[in-house]
Amino acid sequence: MTPILNRRALMAGAMTTGLAGTLVSASARAASPPPMLTARAEIRPDDTDYWARVAAQFDVTREVAQLENGNWGSMARPVEQAYQRHLHKVNADNSYYARRRLWGDLAPVRARAAALLGVAPEEIAFTRGATEALQTLIAGYNRLQPGDQVLYSDLDYDSTQAAFRWLKQRRGTDLVTIAMPEPATYQSLIDTYAAALDAHPKVRLILLTHVGHRTGLVMPVKEIIALARSRGVDVILDSAHAWGQLDFRLDEIGSDFTGLTCQKWIGAPMGVGIVHIRRERLDAIDPNMSEVGNSDHGTASRVHTGTPNYAGYLALNDALDFHDAIGTPAKEARLRHLRDLWAENLRDHRGLEILTPGDKRLTCALTSFRLQGRTSVEDNKVLAAALLDRFGIFTVHREGLASGACVRVTPAIFTAEADVKHLVSALRIMAEANL
Repeated sequence: MTPILNRRALMAGAMTTGLAGTLVSASARAASPPPMLTARAEIRPDDTDYWARVAAQFDVTREVAQLENGNWGSMARPVEQAYQRHLHKVNADNSYYARRRLWGDLAPVRARAAALLGVAPEEIAFTRGATEALQTLIAGYNRLQPGDQVLYSDLDYDSTQAAFRWLKQRRGTDLVTIAMPEPATYQSLIDTYAAALDAHPKVRLILLTHVGHRTGLVMPVKEIIALARSRGVDVILDSAHAWGQLDFRLDEIGSDFTGLTCQKWIGAPMGVGIVHIRRERLDAIDPNMSEVGNSDHGTASRVHTGTPNYAGYLALNDALDFHDAIGTPAKEARLRHLRDLWAENLRDHRGLEILTPGDKRLTCALTSFRLQGRTSVEDNKVLAAALLDRFGIFTVHREGLASGACVRVTPAIFTAEADVKHLVSALRIMAEANL
């Protein structure tokens, strides 16, 4: 039997040995689903006992302090076990299952994900990740003419920047690139896009990243999307790092075209993503070459992945069980708490640059730093290597910022405060050595 997280039991303080009382079997879940989330405010971001019980649901390496969780998110043990069960089912029943019952099992998973995102089920389709979703939207966007302009920033993801450059080659568009202000403010980010549109009135399409993978800057996407729409400009939104750690709905922020992943902050298996196209805008994205005959089949007709990892798609439901047992607001608060423990503690420390501002509207788990004046890629590769070799802290360097390279720190919901405090001590030592 496969255990899942039961939130009421997890919240209870009467836990004794191991995880007794916090797990129920898969068969029990079928008869009695996890309780609805009704009191998320109960979960304090600094409740070390509660978050230790959450962390106990993960099997993560003890070789290092794992502070690079932005690549993908580790599955919780109940999700991993469910994934193995789904994988066995798909492998054992093969095409007999795929052709007869698979979609009946996947349809409610899609509907559940759509409901959480605030959209209709036919407005989303599964992909193999956010990259495939975003490239589908960019390549399929059919409103561009030669001489039109498309815009992206230094914070946008590398492969999506490359896709916008591809538009220049294949559609004859001109590129406009901008850099986000440092230090940024909520209003200065909006003003940067407004100024770019003022200076480049031929812009017809913007690539906008909800949470930047380089620094973790959270963009005021609702305002920027509204600004663009008021000028007749479309936005393709990259929400890969947003879904699962920020509390938002696509209908509320007004996104028409969105790429998301489930393998980062939702905690699903690798290879599970979502592409979203608002129903009223479906005609702006061409059907996939293999789906032309199904062009009226909603967003699913805009992407064609062949035979994907069906077990991963099925396990999204189990990942959402675990995610919902905690709740997005609690996860968001916990991740920001872990981030603030180091970033705000060291913001004014001599010799360090914290690249993401302290405004909570602009922060999330991911935040980057550099040693004062050390902006080269090599400098920051050396810095990340020193954190690992000298202190046992695993991070990752990032490049592509207009201001230079940096090192990114990304805690997860299983991260212990002790690991973050260890980082603080290490950075103080390294900053002193750099002076």
